[in-house]
Amino acid sequence: MPDQETTLRQRAKAVKPYRCKNLIAVIENPMDAKNIGTILRNVNALGIDKTYIVDAKRSLPDDWQELRERRSVAKSSVSASKWSFVKRFDSTEDCLSHLEKNRYVSIVTSPHIKGKDNYILHEADYTHPRLAVWFGNESRGISNLAVERSEFCVSIPMFGIVESLNLGTTTGIVLYEITKQRRAYQEKYKRAIRNPGTATQGAA
Repeated sequence: MPDQETTLRQRAKAVKPYRCKNLIAVIENPMDAKNIGTILRNVNALGIDKTYIVDAKRSLPDDWQELRERRSVAKSSVSASKWSFVKRFDSTEDCLSHLEKNRYVSIVTSPHIKGKDNYILHEADYTHPRLAVWFGNESRGISNLAVERSEFCVSIPMFGIVESLNLGTTTGIVLYEITKQRRAYQEKYKRAIRNPGTATQGAA
């Protein structure tokens, strides 16, 4: 009878074709390690490629293995930390430079910002080949530098008296919409490759 480790590895192999490649969730200077675990749980469940963490205070270890063993992260991630790729950066500038060098487009989650393209979550297009989605600090939000270097801003529509959500909830909602779009786009692209004459026949 297979042990839990073997079962999990089989599961990881089975879901691999459905993962969203070249999609990165970026957490900018998180204050609470429990939030990191919650976000990793969202990232893993939704099949997102990687997580980057900007840690200007250098409160997190460079060795991800050391961080994933911290009880606060492991418990809130429900073991997702074990199956996640995470990279930390000392500054927002370092992270942005790394992303831009590798041809990633950044977008930020933020309320309406004057001078930027602003979209309600479900109205934006997230099918760029390489996309990094930035989430700000729990109290201060996203930094001005991340906003300046981003392609556009997205916000979750609010209809209640309280017009804010915690970081874990925000990442879950935003990343669900983005992965839904990207999977639909990837499936359409795969169908076009499998059936190259379909589009031509339909237009004729």
